[in-house]
Amino acid sequence: MGRYVIRRLLQMIPVFIGSTLLIFVMVYALGDPVAALFGDKAPDPATAARIRKDLYLDRPLWEQYLHYMGQIFQGNFGTAFNGQPVTELMASAFPVTLRLTLVAIVIEVVVGITLGVISGLRRGRTIDTSLLVLTLVVISVPTFVTGYVLQFVLGVKWGWVRPSVSPEAPFSELILPGIVLALVSLAYVTRLSRTSIAENAKADYVRTATAKGLPRRRVVTRHLLRNSLIPVVTFIGTDIGALMGGAIVTERIFNIHGVGYQLYQGILRNNSPTVVGFVTILVIVFLLANLLVDLLYAVLDPRIRYA
Repeated sequence: MGRYVIRRLLQMIPVFIGSTLLIFVMVYALGDPVAALFGDKAPDPATAARIRKDLYLDRPLWEQYLHYMGQIFQGNFGTAFNGQPVTELMASAFPVTLRLTLVAIVIEVVVGITLGVISGLRRGRTIDTSLLVLTLVVISVPTFVTGYVLQFVLGVKWGWVRPSVSPEAPFSELILPGIVLALVSLAYVTRLSRTSIAENAKADYVRTATAKGLPRRRVVTRHLLRNSLIPVVTFIGTDIGALMGGAIVTERIFNIHGVGYQLYQGILRNNSPTVVGFVTILVIVFLLANLLVDLLYAVLDPRIRYA
């Protein structure tokens, strides 16, 4: 296992370099950050040249990237155009988005797997058909529609929750945004769990465990569910980074000042250091989540052995 972890960590290095290089090139190819800094006003040529030199924008793109990577390894992600270090923006945004993602993941795992098990064990029955239709509807409805509807009904009309989240963003106020953020992923988890449970329910090891007289609950939880969770864990692992980076719509709806809010502001204002810095951290989150998923395979399925 140790050799496998080391090998996977070494494989993450070229992936990280390639991903950050692609992101860096794409972001800085969107336009001139200095021109965006001045808005509609034409900057003075001398002032623009000085700013480009201070921001290292007067060098070729590959030199800018090497300089940026060198700064990252020193813990310096650059400075936003408002003069605030990007690390300070990260310190205020990432804890909020992490709490929101944690709420969404818990809802997604608990509700999604539970509904998937119920549907898979009753394949072809009314409850199975109803859940399949319901999850299809959830997947089909855009997140911004679901968010605004739930915000209006539960927050404005009925007053059960706050329609917007306060700057502190406590867990109690993140439940509704977490539900909105998790709904589409929850539907996919339900359908994945349902399919995997229905297929493995006919496996020989399940029939053997049942023939031995084991209680049905133990057969389902100890044997059937454990072997059926591998595709679900794969999806959830990749979904962690997607939830953190894809929370732009949800955070805009509920006025949450997290990663999605900062990315939206950075893109809107062509604030390249902010966008590149935040996306770089999200790349690291994706890589670590995929590594964790690979390690969980051996826990869920003892037949898997890493040389």
